[in-house]
Amino acid sequence: MVSSEAVPYAKTGGLADVAGALPLALAKLGHDVILLLPRYRCVSESSRSFRSVCRLHVPTPQGRIDTLIEEDVIHVGEGDRRVRVWTIRNEGFFDRPGLYQDHGMDYPDNLDRFTFFCRATIEVLAYLRTACRWKTDILHLHDWQTALCAAYLNTVDRDRPEVQGVRTVLTLHNVGYQGLFPGDQFEKTGLPPSLFNPVALEYYGLVNLLKGGIVFADYVTTVSPTYAREILTPEFGFGLEGVLRNRVDRLLGILNGIDIDRWNPETDSYLPANYSAIDRSGKLKCKQVLQREFQLAETSVPLLGVIARLTSQKGLDLVADIIPQLMAMDVQLVVLGTGEPELESKFKMFQARYPHRMGLHIGFDEGLAHRIEGGADLFVMPSRYEPCGLSQLYSLRYGTVPVVRKTGGLADTVMPLPSMSRQAGQATGFHVEADTADVLLAVLRRAVATYHDQPIWDQLVKSGMTTDVSWTRSANAYDQLFMSLVKRERPYSS
Repeated sequence: MVSSEAVPYAKTGGLADVAGALPLALAKLGHDVILLLPRYRCVSESSRSFRSVCRLHVPTPQGRIDTLIEEDVIHVGEGDRRVRVWTIRNEGFFDRPGLYQDHGMDYPDNLDRFTFFCRATIEVLAYLRTACRWKTDILHLHDWQTALCAAYLNTVDRDRPEVQGVRTVLTLHNVGYQGLFPGDQFEKTGLPPSLFNPVALEYYGLVNLLKGGIVFADYVTTVSPTYAREILTPEFGFGLEGVLRNRVDRLLGILNGIDIDRWNPETDSYLPANYSAIDRSGKLKCKQVLQREFQLAETSVPLLGVIARLTSQKGLDLVADIIPQLMAMDVQLVVLGTGEPELESKFKMFQARYPHRMGLHIGFDEGLAHRIEGGADLFVMPSRYEPCGLSQLYSLRYGTVPVVRKTGGLADTVMPLPSMSRQAGQATGFHVEADTADVLLAVLRRAVATYHDQPIWDQLVKSGMTTDVSWTRSANAYDQLFMSLVKRERPYSS
């Protein structure tokens, strides 16, 4: 498995949670898994212990570059199951303050950095085969930073015996991020100039790494069934919908899960009190502590939580637009995130206007994220698009009823409360059908009214907390796909 980030080593978003948890779930199913990561500066700060494995000579257009491969081992469950984590070291490329950016600006040499990472990955495959007698069956790639691996294996390295027979799966976590670079930099990839064409990696005069991965991977997956359908349309395909439609027979949506050991209200050390679906008394304590933390009035009014990048893609402009109406509804709101300066300023302005009704933390704090999930009553997530989303899964697990936009994985994971029913049934939350402030406000009014209907609210919370949001089902789906590729059979579809 190859990823540009994974917890607990390096993280900027949900990709890290997936890449950190999925290998463990696959190991539990009996797979022998190696996870490859760049050796960022933050990896050294992760408190994990590494040992040297080998030195490799990585071919690049500028000549061969030496790299050190180092290993950490994560033991999984009982017995001798484990995941080996191998990092690819190059101080010039990876020993930096950020993973992809510094002070909000992309590193200008990101193409060089992740071309090197992909070329080094191919050398790791060869080393494993020749020095370790370990044949890679599946190379599981994640997003544009790793997509060139599929292109290399099917072009310049196609006849190389050490890497023949490796099947590639590319998972798209967000098609909006494609790895676009100027066309005159194509030679940096080390691929033949003939591949800079509209059928391969050229995209309106630019180099598009994600497109190359989609074209050359043996199979393409994405992180929810609904998102797999959405990306075939212009609204969600970001210009790659035609490329994806050409691969539709090799495209599959598999829902993400979450690490239910790390996100467990019964044992979460970040919470001031623990609780369960059977005994939720600790959740009230979590709410009271959260109110004190944000200097809010300690009342029983509904407490709404938001944890997100403060961007329009996440629908946070809609939240900002309705804050005055929310404050008139006798609710409280806490927001954790960072993002667009204009939105940050708006939230700061409203927090100053409603200091005892609204809490705000600009930035990110892992412990606070857990405390918001534990202490809030409702979780607001009105994303304009969301390939899968993880926060709503955390919310279900913590009995914090999600209000989500009906899109992507949000639509797949949150069962909406029927509008005309007095019974919750299997419902776990609320759907926002359109990306307008008026519709969001109307759904939140209904959610707040439901909060005061104790029997229905209790059923909503209980259904959410007993929903299976673990990696078990997802890992089994990947397992079936991987096994079918190894057997060279046509993979199943769903």
